[in-house]
Amino acid sequence: MSTVSDERTAKTEGAGQMAGGDPRLDKLVHRLPPRMGDTFAYLLKPSSRWVRIPSGTLLVVGGMLSILPVLGIWMLPLGLALLAEDVPALRSSRSKVFDWIERRKPHWLDPSAPKNDQT
Repeated sequence: MSTVSDERTAKTEGAGQMAGGDPRLDKLVHRLPPRMGDTFAYLLKPSSRWVRIPSGTLLVVGGMLSILPVLGIWMLPLGLALLAEDVPALRSSRSKVFDWIERRKPHWLDPSAPKNDQT
């Protein structure tokens, strides 16, 4: 398990490897389960733009169709977060959300906090 964590740390270290370079986003990605965290880290790389934009668009559309089975409202914020890497207007909104998280839910950004915390 520690090798997976070490690999993820090595992949995402440094602001140059992840698009946006926001350390708060890195902290949230590290709190995800390993498989999902690796996928999200891949999508956030600048070289993955050609995958990130269609994925984000499909997630937003799926979130808008949340009345259908399998699709859900959970898809909307995830799609917007992916699109925020390439759309400056969404990037500023994402920064405001991260500011809110720092004020109201600082334990979400604490690396020593247990993962998948329901509080």
